[in-house]
Amino acid sequence: MPDRFDRIRWRRIVWRTLAVAAAALALSLAARGWFLHWQPDRARYPLRGIDVSHHQGAIDWNAVARDDVAFAYLKASEGGDHRDRRYAVNELEARAAGVAVGAYHFFTFCRTGAEQATNFLAAAPASAEALPPAVDLEFGGNCGRRPDAAAMRAELDAFLAPVEAAYAKPALLYVTPEFFDAYREALPPRPLWRRSILHVPDSRAAWTLWQYHNRARVEGIEGPVDLNVFEGNAAAFARWRNNAAQRRDPPVGAAQAATADSPVATKVSP
Repeated sequence: MPDRFDRIRWRRIVWRTLAVAAAALALSLAARGWFLHWQPDRARYPLRGIDVSHHQGAIDWNAVARDDVAFAYLKASEGGDHRDRRYAVNELEARAAGVAVGAYHFFTFCRTGAEQATNFLAAAPASAEALPPAVDLEFGGNCGRRPDAAAMRAELDAFLAPVEAAYAKPALLYVTPEFFDAYREALPPRPLWRRSILHVPDSRAAWTLWQYHNRARVEGIEGPVDLNVFEGNAAAFARWRNNAAQRRDPPVGAAQAATADSPVATKVSP
């Protein structure tokens, strides 16, 4: 009799364990699906874009354009001599598919700003239809050097001066939360492209682009890709694209924490 009761007890334990495991798996799959498909309010932010490099491999840009992608930032260069091997083909094919295209440069602390500007302009020459040039400012993937605020600003200014002269429009500064925390007060007054995964960027400074996802899926691209939205409607996007030199004050809600002398409280308003 005890053996029979033991078998029944162990059977119950096994079934309960299996039920808990199945529930956990279902919850995990649901969470993963929520994460992969999360997006901000598209009625408020109707223009969606991506940023890509050679890491995404060959891209079907016609499929990308059909999947609600209005703009794309393409990696063109990094540091003083690296150039993205897929930039030229991505630029050509994205434009042909009707996607608005901009180029970005990964800024390193181990080369001078002037050297990096030369590299970027050789990789992505200015064109009238291009979005404002962007500079990627982050610690991840950067060299081990960590300059003080004044040194960082001096080299960034040395990069921006020739790039903005060539493009005839202010550059866009991509900043991660860590970089923003470290150098916020030293950043020049430029539109910001803020990384803030799965939540709206905080109100310390207004933004023009918001990178809200880093593992999303888009038709025409194998594997994960970054997703972004523009702060404004199509008319505001056109003004920013074609006349980015005209800076506007940020709206009241976006700039509550930015004082009048804050160097980064700039954005393009609708």
